[in-house]
Amino acid sequence: MDHRTDSTSAASSNGARTTTSSAAPRRGMPGDGRVPLAPHPDRLLPPEPERRAIARRLYEGVRDLPLISPHGHVDPRLLAEDRPFPDPASLLVTPDHYVTRLLHADGVGLPELGLRDQDGAEPAEPREVWRAFCSRWHLFLGTASRQWLEAELHEVLGVAVQPSADTADELFDELTARLRQPEFRPRALYESFGIAVLATTDDPADDLRHHRALAEDPSWSGRVVPTFRPDRYLDATAADWARALDDLAAASGIDTGDYAGLVGALEARREFFRARGATATDHSAPDARMAFLDPAEAAALFDRVRSGGATGDEAVLLSQQLLGEMARMSSEDGMVLALHTGSRRNHHPDTRRRFGPDTGHDIPVRAEFTRALQPMLERFGTHPRFRTVLFTLDETAFSRELAPLAGFYPAVYLGAPWWFLDAPRAMHRFRDAVTETAGFYRSAGFIDDTRGFCSIPARHDTARRVDAAHLAGLVAEHVLAEDDAAQVIRDLNDRQPRTAFRL
Repeated sequence: MDHRTDSTSAASSNGARTTTSSAAPRRGMPGDGRVPLAPHPDRLLPPEPERRAIARRLYEGVRDLPLISPHGHVDPRLLAEDRPFPDPASLLVTPDHYVTRLLHADGVGLPELGLRDQDGAEPAEPREVWRAFCSRWHLFLGTASRQWLEAELHEVLGVAVQPSADTADELFDELTARLRQPEFRPRALYESFGIAVLATTDDPADDLRHHRALAEDPSWSGRVVPTFRPDRYLDATAADWARALDDLAAASGIDTGDYAGLVGALEARREFFRARGATATDHSAPDARMAFLDPAEAAALFDRVRSGGATGDEAVLLSQQLLGEMARMSSEDGMVLALHTGSRRNHHPDTRRRFGPDTGHDIPVRAEFTRALQPMLERFGTHPRFRTVLFTLDETAFSRELAPLAGFYPAVYLGAPWWFLDAPRAMHRFRDAVTETAGFYRSAGFIDDTRGFCSIPARHDTARRVDAAHLAGLVAEHVLAEDDAAQVIRDLNDRQPRTAFRL
């Protein structure tokens, strides 16, 4: 009897032991045995011969352009310390919630994927994490993650066979040995990826020591810039908000016990970030609404919320007021305001408590922009120093609201399809939805928004292929000349992200 097909026990994220028959693929399922791993050179290009030929030419024109990553979540410590990656599970599985969420949906407990559990469950050893991933390789068929993973494994790490239960240990040993080689250390990979600029996402209380270490290292020639992410200090509804304000006071040297002090501390930390290369702030707000109260009213509201005597609606209003302050500050210091909305964060409270945020359970919700942004745009939409890049997980807003807003206000740029929409067909839908109203030059180009370092080139390559395919269709339909399409795709990968994020 082949025991690889037996049912196995897996821990769910709530700690219960669940029985699942998918710990290893059944015989005959995709991924069994030693199947070659070789992504097709024409993947994501149109099937029609004429359009494919055009798309190939367009793609070839940008395939090797430097990568501009104006928004992402790679830890700058990675490059400052330049330590070898320890193993493939720690590199490709555990830190990437695009990967862990789908494995979790199949019944694999997050500790079994290497995540640390506040309830005390020990994370699995990396080899066991890798086995869980490889034996469920078939779960990623048809997903954008599968395309990125195939490109990472084959084109970055040199893997020639697909992951499976049969190849898991072989691949783990092969990759662990390869990752010890100098050419696979973080800085060497950064150079091989052709990254021109990489923006990280950083807490305002961060001392940015790793950015400073890179800037002061004469052997480092790359460009890594911080991004100011103040969500923790703006969300007055959060249980730990008061503690966050204490941390901000310690970092800024400014008392945050009143509204003026909090605003002053945020301004001081923005200036600290700007002096170290930051060009943008990033905000993950529940929705796009901002408030612009007069100073006395804002101060009184702050006092009620800080003392615990406010209603829930008042705490929400204060959060909106603080986001409005961020817009006001951007109009003064020129930092680009990137706004990510349309997500219900931490949908599963117990997973949030045990494993923290950004562990795969943020879920899209509807978003509204036209009315929500009017108070901000009537103040700053035509301001020469103000710029905002708008992202959403609600693609119904693309043509209805975002494209018309970007088609009028000089301050508004359209963020790339983000997270659940960061996928080939959704990228096509985005271009169809916004281009006829806003054109190509009101978009911010591609933003990879990744924590997975090795997925950066794979994600940019996917976007370049999709744009080549989309533009090839417009050329074949005689909407664009091929020369124009070639210039557009080049600008989407260079001019637009540099312009939108002031890089």
